[in-house]
Amino acid sequence: MDIDLGPEAARFRRSIRDWIDANAPDGLAALTDWTATGMTGGYSVNADAMKSELYAEWDRRLLDANLICPRWPQRFGGRGFTALHSAIYAEELRRAGLPLVYRGFGEGMVGPSVIAHGTPEQQEYFLPRIRSGEDVYCQGFSEPDHGSDLAGVETRAVVDGDEVVITGQKLWTSGFYRANMIFILCRTNPDVPKHRGLSYILVPFLDNHIEARPVRQMTGAEQFGEEFFDGARAPLFNVIGGLDNGWRVAMTTLGFERGGGASTAHLRFERQLWNLVDLAREVGREREPVVRQQLAWAYTHVQIMRISGMRTMAQLAEGREPGPEASTSKLFWSEYEKRLGEIAADLLGAEGMVRPAGEGYPLSHWQEVFLAARAGTIYSGTSEVQRNIIAERALGLPKEPAPAKGAPS
Repeated sequence: MDIDLGPEAARFRRSIRDWIDANAPDGLAALTDWTATGMTGGYSVNADAMKSELYAEWDRRLLDANLICPRWPQRFGGRGFTALHSAIYAEELRRAGLPLVYRGFGEGMVGPSVIAHGTPEQQEYFLPRIRSGEDVYCQGFSEPDHGSDLAGVETRAVVDGDEVVITGQKLWTSGFYRANMIFILCRTNPDVPKHRGLSYILVPFLDNHIEARPVRQMTGAEQFGEEFFDGARAPLFNVIGGLDNGWRVAMTTLGFERGGGASTAHLRFERQLWNLVDLAREVGREREPVVRQQLAWAYTHVQIMRISGMRTMAQLAEGREPGPEASTSKLFWSEYEKRLGEIAADLLGAEGMVRPAGEGYPLSHWQEVFLAARAGTIYSGTSEVQRNIIAERALGLPKEPAPAKGAPS
C-alpha cells in the first residue's frame, strides 16, 4: 500500500531521487548494509565502512549540496527541510541502499539551540564546525542522582572572569568516546527556583580537566560514559542563551527531529522479524503452534509500525507536527523489541544461555537483542513515562496522583 502525499511531495521525491542517482559514489551502496543499525548500546555497526574513502567522498558531496544538517535554515548551510522532506529523503536513501550522514547531537540538538538562542557571532562560529564534522558533541544532561530530572541538575558552573569553571558529574553520556565537545546543563545560580538557575554551555571535552570513564552495559559494550568535571573551563562565549536561561534553551529541541524517519523506522524491525523466522527454521521449531502464533504476533506488530509511519507521513503532508501521541510509537516499538528478544531466547533454549567463545564479552546476535532491547524501555523516557504522557496529554485523563507522604516508593 502506498500513500499519496500530494504533488509538492512527489516533485520533491523526484528531485532528491535524481540527485542521489547522479551523485552517489560507485560502490558505496555495495560496501556494507547501510540500513543495519545494530542494537542500542550494542557494538558499532558499519564503523569500518565509515572510514572508507567512498564514505568520505559521499560526505563531501552531501556537504557541498547542503544535504548535511538539511533541516537547518538555508542561511546556516541547510536546506530548510520540513519533517516531511526529511522523511522522503530518508526513504530515498533507503531505496538506494545509501547511508544518511548525520552529525549526531550537534545536528539534532546543539545546532537548533544555537540557531534559536545564539547570538549571530555564536551562530557564525559554532554552526559551520558542526556541519563540517570538526566538532562532535556528546550530551551532558543526566546525573547519577537525577536521571531524566533535568531541573535537579547539581553540576555547578561559576563565572571566573570571561570563563566559567565547572565541577560535578554527568552519567549515561552517549557517544562520549568519539566526542571533542560536550553540551551540558549546569547550575549557575543556586539561589533561585531550580528551573531558573541553569545554563546551557558548550564545553571542550578533551584536555580540559574532565575524566571520562566508560560504563559497561550488560551486553558487554561500553558506549555510555560517566564524566567527572574538576575545574573544566569554557569561555562565557560558549554559554548559549545567556546565564541562567539554560532551561529554555534545552527545551527548544525536544520536537526538532520528530517525523524524519516516520516511514522507514519499521524496516529494521522487519529485517529482524525475518531473521527470527530463519532462526525458528534453523532450530526445527517452525511448525510448533505456539511458535507460529508468536511469529504471527511479531509480523502483525511490524505491519502496525509500518502503517503508523504512513499515517505520520500523511499528517506531516497536511502540515501537522506529531504531538504527544508520538509517545505511542516509542512505547510500541520498545515493548515489542523486548518481547521479540524473549521469543528468540525461548527458541534457542539452553543454547541461548551460553556465550560464544572469544575475547572480551562476546554475545551472539540474539543474546544481544535479548539484553540490549531492555534499554529501549528506559532511555528517551521510560515506558511508564510514555504511558503517562499518552494518558494525560493525548487522552486528557487526570494526572497521576502523587504518592502520599510516608508511602513506600
